[in-house]
Amino acid sequence: MPMLSLSIRSRLLLLVLAVLLPAVAAAAYVIARTFEAERSALERNLRDSARALSTVVDREIEQRATIVRVLATARALENAPDLTAEQRRVFQQQARLAIDGMDGWIELTDGERSLLSTRDPMDRVPAGTAASVPPLAQAASVRPLSSGGDVGLPYARVVQPVLRDGRVVANLQMTILPAELQRIIDRQELPPGWLGAILDARASVVARHPGGVQHAGRRATPDMIERLAQEREGFFDSVSLDGVPVRGFFSTSQRGWTYIAAMPRLALAGPLPPAVLQLAAGALLLLGLAVGGALFVARRIVGPVNSLKVAAARMRSGQPVANRTTGLAECDDVAAALAEAAESIQHARADLERQVADAVARTRQAEQRVSLNQRVEALGRLTGGVAHDFNNLLGVISNSAHLIQRRASTPEIQAPVASTLRAVEVGSRLTQHLLRFSGRHPTRPTRIELARYLAESQELIRVVLGKRCELSVHVVPGTAGIRVDSSELELALINLALNARDALPSGGHVRIEAADAPAEDLADLAPGAYVQIQVSDDGTGIEEAIADRVFEPFFTTKAVGKGTGLGLSQVHGFCVQAGGRACIASTRGIGTTVTLLLPAAGDDEPGVGPTPAPLPEGGLYGVRVLLVEDNAELADVTAGLLDSLGCRVVRARSPEEALGLIDEGRRLDVVLSDIVMPGDMDGVALARTLRERRPDLAVVLISGFSSALHAAHGFPVLAKPCTPEELILALRRAIDLRRP
Repeated sequence: MPMLSLSIRSRLLLLVLAVLLPAVAAAAYVIARTFEAERSALERNLRDSARALSTVVDREIEQRATIVRVLATARALENAPDLTAEQRRVFQQQARLAIDGMDGWIELTDGERSLLSTRDPMDRVPAGTAASVPPLAQAASVRPLSSGGDVGLPYARVVQPVLRDGRVVANLQMTILPAELQRIIDRQELPPGWLGAILDARASVVARHPGGVQHAGRRATPDMIERLAQEREGFFDSVSLDGVPVRGFFSTSQRGWTYIAAMPRLALAGPLPPAVLQLAAGALLLLGLAVGGALFVARRIVGPVNSLKVAAARMRSGQPVANRTTGLAECDDVAAALAEAAESIQHARADLERQVADAVARTRQAEQRVSLNQRVEALGRLTGGVAHDFNNLLGVISNSAHLIQRRASTPEIQAPVASTLRAVEVGSRLTQHLLRFSGRHPTRPTRIELARYLAESQELIRVVLGKRCELSVHVVPGTAGIRVDSSELELALINLALNARDALPSGGHVRIEAADAPAEDLADLAPGAYVQIQVSDDGTGIEEAIADRVFEPFFTTKAVGKGTGLGLSQVHGFCVQAGGRACIASTRGIGTTVTLLLPAAGDDEPGVGPTPAPLPEGGLYGVRVLLVEDNAELADVTAGLLDSLGCRVVRARSPEEALGLIDEGRRLDVVLSDIVMPGDMDGVALARTLRERRPDLAVVLISGFSSALHAAHGFPVLAKPCTPEELILALRRAIDLRRP
């Protein structure tokens, strides 16, 4: 087929059309996509604004619901609805403190009358009537707007039943004024012309922007009410209460309140952005110039086209494109567009590279955080392992010292041995700190005699205070004992010592005093006897305005990086958990006193008393003991100690070896086994197996892990290191329990 012959003018025109028409089509596509993207972005913004408003308002409502839920359990309401004047005064004070900084009020009703209200003076008894008081609600709820009553404005209410013996005796309700929610909407800073609204469960307006609370109580439009009855959220087209056609998004929360964000439909389908109009105009202009140039400068088209080809190639390879004059206006425009596009591409590439670099940096930071968490976890495991191994070493030292003490009676030997045993006791306390850090230190309340406990703890507290601070400890004679976790008490004293040290930058005096608490200081505490521990310093003190907040978690007056705000919150939590409380008294420039009120232990409660007297030498004489211990040195000294007590010792290095000896028919009275040992079977598994095979054989377990002391499931457990008296007593009791 012969090739169609066309003039260069026609060919140029066809070429221009072939090149530019796709560009024009692409520009049109870009315009359409840009318009659609702009519309989608606005709709997403509407949806996000409505959901954000829902989250903020729900949080405000939940805050009030939490307040009334907590207040409903107040001790002052235990006689509701028949409250004494003192109970009414105490509860009004608590309620006013709870809503300090909030609008509205808290009211207590019994379904027929108002019992009290924070709007009234402290000594006034409200006189509500059945007409103004709603009936009792059986469940917590958020009621929609109601008439303003004596306040002249509509308001919503958070209602919480007050239960006594499973029966609703009163309702505690907290008002939600439209002005409170109006401020929340106003803080959202909606774009000009946008509309934001909050509707209650009856589709009545609670707050609105624009317009403020003047719209409060108005019902939504009928089409909106119908839509709310069908769906919980979605986009809608309607007419606002101002008569403006709008496009918006609504979201209904679990409480039945609806949050709306909308904008005028004209703004949603408004004119195209200027950049898009410029793109369209430029494309049309370029097309016209190209056609004109093709008609008038056909012969000079080859050179400029070749130059455009070169420019396009440079742009494709990422090189800069110079804006050179070709002699043809159309080609010059194309060249300028190529140069501008090349520059834009280079900027986009640089921006992309920068974003990739930022993403890589963030990824590295995330990896570092993960690595840090893993290191902390590994450190915790390492700390627990170190504490276990250290307890084994302490066991070797302790048992060796007890052997020496039993076999040497000269004072020259007894004094160093006693010092060694005291050092073992200090080292054992140190391992408890390590186990607390590793997360393996359980809560174990015991009876504590403060005279002995504080005397033993003062050396540790002196180390915390440093050399610049002087420490004095005084326990009033006859002070009752307390029953708490000794480790938690020690941690509380350390936290108080750290605060006292920080309040004494130039040094000073810290005093720890313990005595029975006076009866007048026990208000709001359960009946009974209490002991007070006071930690005082003569430091800088704190402002009275912030004294009530020092027990809040994360509240601190120290500079950033100097404190976490968790020290005093631990002290407060420890006292509350023990059944007492913590309080603080401070005077600026004079000093601070923190008082711990803790319940006194009963006279019949076991506790940490003096070390029991040694049992007679013949307490274990002739007893056949199977010692299961993988640590050879500890096994040697433990076997030696048992030999000195008159025992016949058979040793095994693992549970498997111990079972083999028992299966051989060895005559044994008791098995003393470590808990944590390498291999598939530990001490607890060995004890369970022996209980099945040899129910007549006594088993006593021993471990250096505090967590293992509570995982023995019915078997007696000793902590490493232990005294010979504790070892004899445990073995003797285990043997006696297994005798028929």
